[in-house]
Amino acid sequence: MTDDRLAELAGNLERVRARLAGACEAAGRDPREVSLVAITKTWPAEDVRRLAELGVREVGENRDQEARPKVAACAGLGLVWHFVGQVQTNKARSVAGYADVVHSVDRARLVSALDRGAAEAGREVGVLLEVALDGAEAAEVRGGAAAGEVLALADLVRGSSALRLLGVMGVAPLGADPAPAFARLAEVSARLRAEHPEASWISAGMSGDLEAAIAAGATHVRVGTALLGRRALLG
Repeated sequence: MTDDRLAELAGNLERVRARLAGACEAAGRDPREVSLVAITKTWPAEDVRRLAELGVREVGENRDQEARPKVAACAGLGLVWHFVGQVQTNKARSVAGYADVVHSVDRARLVSALDRGAAEAGREVGVLLEVALDGAEAAEVRGGAAAGEVLALADLVRGSSALRLLGVMGVAPLGADPAPAFARLAEVSARLRAEHPEASWISAGMSGDLEAAIAAGATHVRVGTALLGRRALLG
């Protein structure tokens, strides 16, 4: 592919990678410790293919009805598919059929539903426990478990047959300094790793706050707008 969109994405990717490298240098971290997950929601499968041509291997989606056909359209590209949106329990079976990692596990019923779906599909699905970083009221809308619920959820995941515990995920509060929220997420991660050392992932940071996330120890950043541009409108 040599179209204008490919050139646009290549430039965006170069700038994002430069930001990641700069943030890691400022934090005294090795850039190899931080993975870029390209959030391609509302963008077509053709853009996923372009990103794959540019070397991107981790891709994130947040709506089952969009993700499922996009994954099928991009089969054979060797991609790791991350589901980063809230998962309705009745969609868990579908999501478990294609997602390699689900970032938004925040309740016991969802653990059970994903486990059943993954087992039926003969797959192992990695999960991150989403931690609410902006209070209970916001969590009802944006999702996330209270910090005090994380260890119990982790035990459920560890007791499942087809799920693998990877770590935690968080979204910084809207309109506030993200640093304190990401520091709280890092504290939850440390408590989780004390019980489950393998749960080392911290998924945090997006286009506007990835530097603060990396400073707080993020291992995976979820970048959409800075990489692909403002969201396309769904038809």
